[in-house]
Formats: sequence, C-alpha cells, structure tokens
Amino acid sequence: MIRPARPDDVHELLSMVGELAAYHEEPDAVVATAGQLHDALFGENPTVFAQVATEPGADGAEEIVGMAVYVRNFSTWSGTHGIWLEDLYVRPTSRGGGHGKLLLAALAKTCVDEGYKRLEWAVADANTPAIGFYRSIGAKPMDAWTTQRLSGDALGALAGEA
Repeated sequence: MIRPARPDDVHELLSMVGELAAYHEEPDAVVATAGQLHDALFGENPTVFAQVATEPGADGAEEIVGMAVYVRNFSTWSGTHGIWLEDLYVRPTSRGGGHGKLLLAALAKTCVDEGYKRLEWAVADANTPAIGFYRSIGAKPMDAWTTQRLSGDALGALAGEA
C-alpha cells in the first residue's frame, strides 16, 4: 500500500534516510534531525512531501518498507511545477516487490492530477540496479545536464559577496 507520510512516520523516515546514506557509503553524512524533518513535512508551510510504502508486519501491524521524499520544482520552459524526487528508498528485505514502482507511480499520478509536466531525480552513476529499473519504466537520462552543488565554505564565500 502507498500512502502519504504522517507525523508519526518521521522517525521511520529518518531511519530510512540513514539506511540510504549507508547504502551510498556515507553513513555519517546524515545530520538531519527528526524535528527538522517533521517541520519540513508537517510544519505551518510544508515544503517537503513524502509517500510511504507499507506492508503488514509479522504481528499484522503496518510496517513502513519504503519512501519517496520529494519537493515541488518549477520549469520556466513549461510554465508549470514538477516534482523533484529527493529520495526513493525501499528496504532491502522488500526490494523486488514492486514498492519502488508503486511509489513512483503515486508521484506520476500527482504530476498528472496537478498538471505538472515533469518528475525528475538524480541517480548515482554507480547504482546500476536503480538505473536499470528507471529505464524499465521509461525514464530517460539527462546526459547533457550535470547537477551542480554549492555547499559548505564555497556557499559561505559566495554568500559573502552578496
């Protein structure tokens, strides 16, 4: 089952963020707190959204096994919003069960329902299983475009020039 994240899901979402960072061999990179994630998702003006994939657990209770965390972006070319998928993650024990595809389908439906023209995300070049999956659902690489990032001291230095 796919459903929107709820406030009581925040700790599980943050746990999966940590698992995702560990998968990418950066377990110490996650510094976000449950409070920050809660405020972003459920504060007065939410700027981040999430869908979760669930399965019945061993005791029959709902267990979160995957997540899609996303934000709205905007294309000046199309004049519409779109979705930027920040994190798509399915726990290893539930991979291959269709959860990732269902999470992406839920985001695609949001795009169609809201008149958004794009669903976009980045994937590590080394993540060949994910790339193969994305190709299987019709995603196309944006080979002519490279994501750029400004952070840390470089971000501070440039801000100092404002």
